[in-house]
Amino acid sequence: MAGVSSPRDVVVLGSTGSIGVQALDVVRRNPDRFRVAALSAGGADPQLLAQQAVEFGVPVVAISRGTAAEDLHLALFAQAKKRGYSTGGFRLPKILVGPEAAEETAALPCDVVLNGITGAVGLQPTLAALQAGNTLALANKESLIIGGDLVRGVAAPGQIVPVDSEHSALAQCLRGGAAREVRRLVLTASGGPFRGRTRDQLGGVTPEEALAHPTWEMGPVVTINSATLVNKGLEMIEAHLLFDVPLDRIEVVVHPQSVVHSMVEFVDGSTLAHASPPDMRIPIALALAWPDRVPDVAPACDWSAASTWEFLPLDHEAFPAVRLAAEAAARGGTAPAVYNAANEVCVEAFRAGTLPFISILDTVASVLARDDVPSKDGELTLESVLAADAWARDRARQITKGSTS
Repeated sequence: MAGVSSPRDVVVLGSTGSIGVQALDVVRRNPDRFRVAALSAGGADPQLLAQQAVEFGVPVVAISRGTAAEDLHLALFAQAKKRGYSTGGFRLPKILVGPEAAEETAALPCDVVLNGITGAVGLQPTLAALQAGNTLALANKESLIIGGDLVRGVAAPGQIVPVDSEHSALAQCLRGGAAREVRRLVLTASGGPFRGRTRDQLGGVTPEEALAHPTWEMGPVVTINSATLVNKGLEMIEAHLLFDVPLDRIEVVVHPQSVVHSMVEFVDGSTLAHASPPDMRIPIALALAWPDRVPDVAPACDWSAASTWEFLPLDHEAFPAVRLAAEAAARGGTAPAVYNAANEVCVEAFRAGTLPFISILDTVASVLARDDVPSKDGELTLESVLAADAWARDRARQITKGSTS
């Protein structure tokens, strides 16, 4: 592609997760465009992390879980021996270990940091990347949602590039008009595996059923959040913060085919929609190369075959997550952090079989409804966000202990 010079140095946080694996596939296919400067993972799969580190020849690899460090060392030696380590043909990377490893990795000099970590633990790496002046390709929506103005206050204009397919779609559609011409943002939702069910029909669903997403392959937490539509509630808050559009001008519509990723409606009555097959490599590649596109990342829509796209209203009674997220965002302060933290605890309990599916949102609502939610107002700080996160997790655990599936 004209104008492409030296490869961009990319740091991948959460490299062994779904987003990280797909990001590295984009890099693998485009060695002239991207070079991996560092990798970071939690520690659930040190073997895969070692394979990635050796394949891409990274100088730095980080692992958050200290107990997995020895396994990573052994796996790196085993992989390196295959590449000529014993004859001096390969150098082992520097290894960072501990809870701050991802944060330290995010601050390394590079062109782009892809934050593919899942959950609230991604907040401090997000802040570290921004404070270091790195472009942030943001897949860890939770860090922006719970950090709010704290994150936005650190970020320079254009420093955050969205990776979520919906927000990538919005960013592209927004190129079609000035901010004053935007009437509303329309986020599409697949509806998850339980689309069309009533609340009563959701009572006995199992984790296995919730993990069977009809169109996307994602990590387990995001997949269950998609089944409850919590993911769409989080994405609505993210869109509000990313694009500075009021919450009452952001709408969610169910689109089961997951081909139209989101839309922007303009004041003249026209709507721009972004369409592509449900393949996360497309928004990942765009975020890494932003504002340029990477050729042939994935197959395009097949316009020679007949197809039907449906758009349906969201059933807020059966799936109250979006409405609850809007209420949390409207309250401001640390309420979005409470929403997210309580949900993370409930998802864990549901996966463990100790909390019914329909109780996930009931529990989140109960935690948000408490009068002692900390720091409802005032300027957000890292300390206040972390305190609210810990408070919400504690309250959610107290509630879920009394529940049975």
